[in-house]
Amino acid sequence: MYRIVWQFEVKPERAAEFVDIYGPVGKWATFFRKSPDYAGTELYRGTTNALHFVTLDSWRSRVAYEQFRKANADEYAALDDWCEQLIDRERTLGVTDDGRD
Repeated sequence: MYRIVWQFEVKPERAAEFVDIYGPVGKWATFFRKSPDYAGTELYRGTTNALHFVTLDSWRSRVAYEQFRKANADEYAALDDWCEQLIDRERTLGVTDDGRD
């Protein structure tokens, strides 16, 4: 399993919308579900700051994720660009890869 961990600082007035879009049934998850190799998204809200979030996107393998990104690059970029209006800061915290497909 390949997992990507993202951290977000969300604009206060956009927090509810962020949860809708980045949650396990949001626009990102719906987009990712086009791939049979997508295994799900988890969304966590900060305990000390309600505007801090972490997402965990799971894929069957790194190769599957990279192939999906490449095959859907334009749509991925468009959704990512649109979502920037919700976020003050975004960064990748890291990945885990157990090496199994």
